[in-house]
Amino acid sequence: MRRVVVTGLGLVTPLGTDVACTWDALVAGRSGLGLITRFDTSAYEHPIAAEVKDFDASAYVEPKLLRRIDLSSQFALAATQQAVADSGLDLASMPPRRVGVLLGTGMGSAHQIVEQQRILDEKGPRRVSPFMTSHMLPDTATGLVAMATGARGPNFAVTAACATGGATTGEAAEIIRRGDSDVMIAGGYEAPLQPIYYAGFAAMKALAVHEDPARAVRPFDLDRNGFILGEGGAVLILEELEHARARGARIYAEWRGAATSNDAYDMVGAAEDGHGVAQAMEDALERAGLDASELDYINAHGTGTALNDRVETRAIRDIFGEHADELMVSSTKSMHGHMMGAAGAVEAAIAVLTCYHGLVPPTINYETPDPDCDLDYVPNQARRADVRAAMSTSVGLGGHNSAIIFSRWED
Repeated sequence: MRRVVVTGLGLVTPLGTDVACTWDALVAGRSGLGLITRFDTSAYEHPIAAEVKDFDASAYVEPKLLRRIDLSSQFALAATQQAVADSGLDLASMPPRRVGVLLGTGMGSAHQIVEQQRILDEKGPRRVSPFMTSHMLPDTATGLVAMATGARGPNFAVTAACATGGATTGEAAEIIRRGDSDVMIAGGYEAPLQPIYYAGFAAMKALAVHEDPARAVRPFDLDRNGFILGEGGAVLILEELEHARARGARIYAEWRGAATSNDAYDMVGAAEDGHGVAQAMEDALERAGLDASELDYINAHGTGTALNDRVETRAIRDIFGEHADELMVSSTKSMHGHMMGAAGAVEAAIAVLTCYHGLVPPTINYETPDPDCDLDYVPNQARRADVRAAMSTSVGLGGHNSAIIFSRWED
């Protein structure tokens, strides 16, 4: 069986515009949440979001293309270029058909669609951009990344709501494992901060409310009351082990296994018994060839909603049994918000870095324990730990679930 390793990472998040800045903020327990600046928020009572700050897209995208593409695609291209550079891969020397691209998004080109609708309403159909259609598709970024890197292998987009990033990364690894490519550029991206999307989530009563933006998201805390929208992108370079060894690559971690499932229950709320996410966890462990006792850390979906955190805790207890009391579980959404289609990819990258550095990022804003959420949530401070294997879980609208496992690399 072909083995898959992670040899490069790229991150653009509300905590920083590269891997080093994001990781430093995570382990320091810094919040990336603040008041919204992307649009007029005068009609909103608590206009909080996790925006990417100080992002210079011109460092990654040439000016002509930059004028045409959506902010979400800019995040994807930036994260890709970071990850490729980090991996040390010379893609020009590889057979192009052996390099693939698999990226996911929950909402696609939100800014492109909203802006072109405004132009249509104000100036008429003749003023709509001829580039709109080709740059609003869910697979726009995969095409752009292929053109930027010369990758001619498997290339498509995945969308599974908030479970997109995890599902995408797991499927990309399977493409390598079955022999269809040697390298996959995999991850997720999202830029949902437009009034129509924000208003929709607000109408669902899903968004957190708090006078202090930095303290708004409180996963697993008794006083939690919702999540906050975030934006950004994450790319992992997945590589077949012998290919990585042959070029002397630095290896962050080994991909061990992944699984997806569906609750088949409701378009919004997770099933109360947690059977869907539990199934994904159980199947991922089986495919990884790991006993439940061999897992040390879970980067949980942990949105900060009353239902999600309770359901996810129950699922972890159902699958891990007595070992659940030994697990470290944290929700980094407390710091970077809910990045929707990018969330699972960002959190997969965090699981990789946790294995690599032996350092577990905290769940911040955890103050009041909830009797229904009774695990070790690594409250408020990062923890040095021997992490042999880490899992990232995601739960999405429509009942989508994903779980992906990485282990510490030991040659």
